[in-house]
Amino acid sequence: MSSKATTVKEYIQELSEERKSSFVKLRQVILDNLPHDFEEIMNYGMPSLVVPHRVFPIGYHCKPSDPLPFMSYASQKNSINFYHMGIYANEELMKWFVSEYPKHSSAKLDIGKSCMRFKKPEHIPYELIGKLVKKMSAQDWITLYKNAIDNRK
Repeated sequence: MSSKATTVKEYIQELSEERKSSFVKLRQVILDNLPHDFEEIMNYGMPSLVVPHRVFPIGYHCKPSDPLPFMSYASQKNSINFYHMGIYANEELMKWFVSEYPKHSSAKLDIGKSCMRFKKPEHIPYELIGKLVKKMSAQDWITLYKNAIDNRK
């Protein structure tokens, strides 16, 4: 469910009342724990945290005019989703998150390569997501990203 909203505020205004407070809380946890040098924008129809061109001038390799994507969050049809490219790119970070998750939620973890899906807003592990957000700086992400791109060549 991609949104046509051009700002995060517009995106939040589009949300259903039953999702809005949980989504706003998730966003606030992310912003409260976000290391410097990330910027919140609308990207791919959802709120996203990116490394802006002022920090990483070459941008995203698929589309250099775009800033380097890192995290996103969205209200989808059946869930609130949180996307974190760091857990996709860093196996140790993924292992840490998976091992910590049961300490923060009784719900089964529904996770893909970088996407966590929370079908019930009350199952969102806000504290754990805050810890995850703190674990990777923009420079850490740039290094991981550049190494991954260089290894593909």
